[in-house]
Amino acid sequence: MNIHPTAIISPAAKIGNNVSIGPYSVIEADTEIGDDCIIDAHIKVARYTSIGARCRIYFGALVGEEPQDHRFVKGMKSSTEIGSDTVIREYVTIHRPPFDGMKTIIGNHVLLMAFVHIAHDVVIEDHVTMANHTALTGHVHIGAGAVLSGYIKIHQFCRIGKLAFVAADNIIVQDIPPFTMLHDNGFIYGPNTIGLRRAGLDDEQRAAIRKAIKTYFFKGLNGKNAIAEIKKEPVTAEVQQFIDFVSSTERGIVSPEPKLVFIPKK
Repeated sequence: MNIHPTAIISPAAKIGNNVSIGPYSVIEADTEIGDDCIIDAHIKVARYTSIGARCRIYFGALVGEEPQDHRFVKGMKSSTEIGSDTVIREYVTIHRPPFDGMKTIIGNHVLLMAFVHIAHDVVIEDHVTMANHTALTGHVHIGAGAVLSGYIKIHQFCRIGKLAFVAADNIIVQDIPPFTMLHDNGFIYGPNTIGLRRAGLDDEQRAAIRKAIKTYFFKGLNGKNAIAEIKKEPVTAEVQQFIDFVSSTERGIVSPEPKLVFIPKK
């Protein structure tokens, strides 16, 4: 264990093996830091936070702090849970929920780049990448393997589906389905072709996803009729995930590219 003498660590914190904690960092009570973590300088890990093994937290990050929410009352025992092998870069802020027993959750192998903000009650699944200055408000849910480019702002309660790609400088106020790509003009362009390949989906799986996205967004059908059309053919596991997502939306689904009448095949 390598702990700088200026670090302030509560006796009630649980620190794993081979953990490094840098100068002037603060680790509050009722926290857990897993084995082989590296905590840089000037970091605060706030109360009721757990961090999995092999995480790296860079200079100036604030992890598990009280939420920016009028409903929060001092002493509430909400928590922040961070998985293993996650990287939190400079000046990231992560807040816990405003009510007892609730959690802000960040999964395994997540990369949060500099100045990202994660508000209360957010859930980020495994292998998500979020670039600089992206901000998530309360109750946002990000599906596994999604990639969010920089300077994105996401309205509370929005969902970003599994393996979706969101281009930079977008303001998101509705749900983005799994496997789709949001263009930098704020419209759905088609499937996240590169992401699907990197995730190891084969030609047949990708073709089924592409066809479902084309039917739902680019055939001029309303949501209900588009889903019925998709179901006329055998439904793969990935297409079922797409159907389940769009069927359960509460905020609505982001619109397709208005000038696009077909999806380029790649």
